Amino acid sequence: MSVKRVDLYTDGACIGNPGPGGYAAILDYRAVRKEISGGARLTTNNRMELLAVIKGLETLKEPCAVRVTSDSAYVINGIEEGWARKWQANGWMKSDKTAALNSDLWGRLLRLCDIHTVDFEWVRGHNGHAENERCDALALRAAKGDNLPPDEEYETAGHVKRAPGRNARGFRAGAFPPPSRG
Repeated sequence: MSVKRVDLYTDGACIGNPGPGGYAAILDYRAVRKEISGGARLTTNNRMELLAVIKGLETLKEPCAVRVTSDSAYVINGIEEGWARKWQANGWMKSDKTAALNSDLWGRLLRLCDIHTVDFEWVRGHNGHAENERCDALALRAAKGDNLPPDEEYETAGHVKRAPGRNARGFRAGAFPPPSRG
């Protein structure tokens, strides 16, 4: 039996950076297409770009040959140039001795790349590529969603700069956000 060949299109979005974020993936296998999306209340664009690829690969039920099409040079170079493997081998430290950001997500992606045979293709974002445009729309819609879950790793790993007496979204501790005006 031959390995299934799957096309995976991904994109991430963030309203502000950091801010509410969304990810989206489209999986194509023969005549079957599946769209997935989700988001987080406070995150970064790079985290959503990574999560889009991760969620797409996690959807697969068996090892596959996957072509990932993305507009994220950060994700593609991190894998194709071997940066993420080097960071992992060095305890998630970069060559300049600073911590590699998003190591939780890079670790997940590397494990998935060990399961699947993954090739990456870069496309210019917002340039008329149908699947990239669709993923962008889905990711943006997810970022604008109500009751987004926290990006626990981002919010608890010291990435969030909080003003004294303010919560992760910038509101006074214990205060609720003002109602949205539609």
